[in-house]
Amino acid sequence: MITYAIGDVHGRDDLLEQMHGRIAADRRDRYRDARATIVHVGDYVDRGPDSLAVIDRLRKGVTGFETVCLKGNHEAMMLDCAVSDDRQLWSNWRANGGDATLRSLGLAGLSGGCDSGRLTQALGAARLAWLRSLPLTHHNAAALFVHAGIVPGRPMELQAEHDLLWIRDGFLGSDDDHGFLVVHGHTPMAEPDVQPNRLGIDTGAVYTGRLTAAVLSETERLRFLVATA
Repeated sequence: MITYAIGDVHGRDDLLEQMHGRIAADRRDRYRDARATIVHVGDYVDRGPDSLAVIDRLRKGVTGFETVCLKGNHEAMMLDCAVSDDRQLWSNWRANGGDATLRSLGLAGLSGGCDSGRLTQALGAARLAWLRSLPLTHHNAAALFVHAGIVPGRPMELQAEHDLLWIRDGFLGSDDDHGFLVVHGHTPMAEPDVQPNRLGIDTGAVYTGRLTAAVLSETERLRFLVATA
């Protein structure tokens, strides 16, 4: 079994398209007969220019692969705004790059305002249903995949959604053996953050022009693929 885990995309559909192509070629060249999974660790929207295109690409999946898309904190913020006109919620989303998503949806005029009805209409029922169905975690023989991380020492069934989507302190500095490798995004680094108990794969695609995927195999050492602008 081969798992390709892709870091935070943030509206960079150009890099995501390139990465999917690199992954398909890598599998064809190295693992033609292996079962292969692509796990996206969340944060598909905000900050970058093409959030809508990213959503639609991910909804289609990748031919020949099991495709897993996890929820990120940015999807959570957008979904909160899709059901509320609370100004604080909208202000927080826009402060974290939501204006770029609004422009992608053709709602540039909403910058500085809030209108859950127009956001819901622009996303459409099918996209909203897909976004609301995104799981928080994925676990296979290679690792636990999650957007931000976990609370060390807490059983998975007791982990809170907020921590899985937002945690940094308490997780990033922990050297606890979690019982499995935790592969996560959320915290951008110049290079993949390889630790004995976790693997951070957010290389800040929207800032650096570099989208990273980790290749986890039962027979090879950890490798990385990179899509660049």
